Amino acid sequence: MASRLTTTALSFLTYLLILSSFSSSTTIHPSNSDKVSLALYYESLCPYSANFIVNYLDKLVEDDDLLSIVDLYLSPWGNAKIRGNGTFVCQHGPYECLLNTVEACAIHAWPKLEDHFPFVYCVEKLVYERKYPEWESCFEELGLDPKPVSECFTGGYGNELELEYAAETNALQPPHKYVPWVVVDGQPLYEDYEDFITYICKAYKGTATPKACNKQSRHSIPRAKAKSIPPVCYRDTIVSTLLESIRSATSLWMQ
Repeated sequence: MASRLTTTALSFLTYLLILSSFSSSTTIHPSNSDKVSLALYYESLCPYSANFIVNYLDKLVEDDDLLSIVDLYLSPWGNAKIRGNGTFVCQHGPYECLLNTVEACAIHAWPKLEDHFPFVYCVEKLVYERKYPEWESCFEELGLDPKPVSECFTGGYGNELELEYAAETNALQPPHKYVPWVVVDGQPLYEDYEDFITYICKAYKGTATPKACNKQSRHSIPRAKAKSIPPVCYRDTIVSTLLESIRSATSLWMQ
C-alpha cells in the first residue's frame, strides 16, 4: 500500500514538473524543415474523436504523398481531469481511461506513426462501431505482440504517460475547449477541424506540393457548415456513453 502511494505521489510530481516545462514553452511540437505539424488532442470514447480518426485522419495517413509533408502527433488525453492524489477521471468513465492509456502505451511501444496509427485506428473503429470492449482483437487483427502494451498499462507506466499527455494538453495556448482539438502549426482549427487538409496545404511552404493540395483552394478556407449539434465533446461536461452515442448518431444523420 505504501509503495503504491509513493508511486502515485511520484507520478503526480512528475506531472507538475512536466506541466511547468510545457508552460514555459510556446511551441510544444516544432515542425521539421518544411513539414507542417498536425496535432490531434482527443479522448478514446468521444464519438466525434473516433469519427475524425476513422473517416478523416485515416485519409491523410493513407496518402503517402500528402503525409510526406506532415508531422502527425496524437495525444490521447482529451477532457480527462487530474485528481489531487495524482489519479485521473475521464469524461466517459473508467473504460475511457483504460483505452486512453492503452493508446498511449501503443504510441510509446511503437513510436513510428506507421506502427502505432493502425492500432489506434483499429481501436477507434471499434469505438465508432460501438464495439470497443473488443479492443484486444486489434492485436490479432494487425499481427501485433500485445505484451509491450499490456505490460505498460498494467504495470503503471501507462499512467505516467497519461500524466505527460495531461500536462501537455493543459498547457495548450489557447486552451482547448473540446475534443477533437486539431492544431495545425500551432493554430487550433476549432469547429473547422474536418477541413484540416486545406489548412495543411495553406501552411505548407515547401516546393514539392502534394497532389491533394492541388485539389484544395490555396486562397480561401470555407467556413464550416452550421450544425445544430456541434460535432465535439466539450470540456467540463460529464456524459454517459449511451447519451453521447445518441448525440453522435443524430449529428451524423443531420450532416
